[in-house]
Amino acid sequence: MAPRTAPPALPDGAVTLQDPGPGLVVLDPARAALFQELDALFTGLAEQLGAPAVVGPPLLPAEGLARLDYFRNFPHLAVSAARFAEDAVEELAAGRAPAEQPVRPTGYLLPSATCYGLLLALAGQDVGAELRLTAVGRCFRNEDHYDGLRRLWGFHMREVLHVGSADGVREHLARSREFIEGLADRLGVAVSYQPANDPFYDKSGSRAKLMALDPVKYEFVAVDGTAIASVNRHRNFFGERLGIRTEGGTAHSGCTAFGVERWVHATVLAHGTPELALRRVRDVRG
Repeated sequence: MAPRTAPPALPDGAVTLQDPGPGLVVLDPARAALFQELDALFTGLAEQLGAPAVVGPPLLPAEGLARLDYFRNFPHLAVSAARFAEDAVEELAAGRAPAEQPVRPTGYLLPSATCYGLLLALAGQDVGAELRLTAVGRCFRNEDHYDGLRRLWGFHMREVLHVGSADGVREHLARSREFIEGLADRLGVAVSYQPANDPFYDKSGSRAKLMALDPVKYEFVAVDGTAIASVNRHRNFFGERLGIRTEGGTAHSGCTAFGVERWVHATVLAHGTPELALRRVRDVRG
């Protein structure tokens, strides 16, 4: 393997990459290289588990998300895709401000998690004994505040998805936990393992109460409280709602998720600078 060189730097003092707006960032060359190297490490889990890579869709149908109770649980996070109305297009093309409400709904939303598109693509199918897939997607969430790389409008999520039996999902998540804790240790990133506190719209709702009684999502949390990865047990929820079957009947599913920008944040936090973090990540990759 050819030795990895340092990423090219921007001209000293000539260019500053500014954040275009709240929750929006441009990664400089060092952090961009760190992003790429980290995601290459995450694909090691997919390789261990035999999960081939696919590319998920850039949009999700609102009708499909409604089948999954998305709007009952997370309406406040949804980012809708819209198009300009015809009269607004004419006004804009003429250089004039359009009338109020210049956009029209399309029936599609930007993904808030990578696995939704993959699961919707399996609707009505029999996956046999089991199916594993991995994908990295850009996800979008309408948050109440944004905070550097810890909380963004748009971010990348690498997921490794398992669809099959309940026992298969448990094994998948156990191996994922072992992988993540081992990787974090080798990267020098201290993490704790704790039940997630997902931002349900209705904290008194049935899904939120069930999560409190029987957590199905656990997060790996860095020392500053940033959740950088998670393991998620879906039970047979997606199998039932989407008609996904396995040899034993309705399929169970579970996924492992890595927030790539959040890992960039956590490794820089642990090592002081992007350059030192990149050196550690590259040492781990070998």
